[in-house]
Amino acid sequence: MGIELVIFIAAILFGIFLYWRESNGNGAYRFLNKIVNSKELQMKANNPKGFVYKQSLLPRLIFVVSLVLVAALIIEFLTPIAVFSSYNGISAFASFAVGTLIGTYLASFIIKSSEVIEEQSVSLEDKFDDVVEKGKDFLEDLKNKDNKAVEEAKKEIENEPEAKMNEKSARERLKDKGLM
Repeated sequence: MGIELVIFIAAILFGIFLYWRESNGNGAYRFLNKIVNSKELQMKANNPKGFVYKQSLLPRLIFVVSLVLVAALIIEFLTPIAVFSSYNGISAFASFAVGTLIGTYLASFIIKSSEVIEEQSVSLEDKFDDVVEKGKDFLEDLKNKDNKAVEEAKKEIENEPEAKMNEKSARERLKDKGLM
């Protein structure tokens, strides 16, 4: 189980590398497209599609499995490693194919999310600057309002004793009503 896990992780990294490499340039796909298709059917010069880059699941799966199959056949016939004659070899073949496919989708997610983050970073910086400015204004308003509130409270405190001196106490009011 240990070697299969290592093969699977290596396959994921290979899939990420494969997708990233094709996202930077698709020269091999263009070359194959020129060889296979007629002039009218060839892809346009600005088309970024590759073997795995910007492909749907089925063409991507076919390419990955055929690539791994060719590599396994080369290993089978040029080295003493028997890929197709044992369960471990077939399991490693399947693990590498699935890992590579998962790696391509993982790389696709990473590249797309980094593009979205780059697009939003400019607007996020502007929003952050606006929030900082509003926060500074809010703090200045609080400082000014606190000073005004303290002054108003002092005036009320000064006026209250004078108003209380003119008022009757509760006992006196009850006596006036005849309740005491």
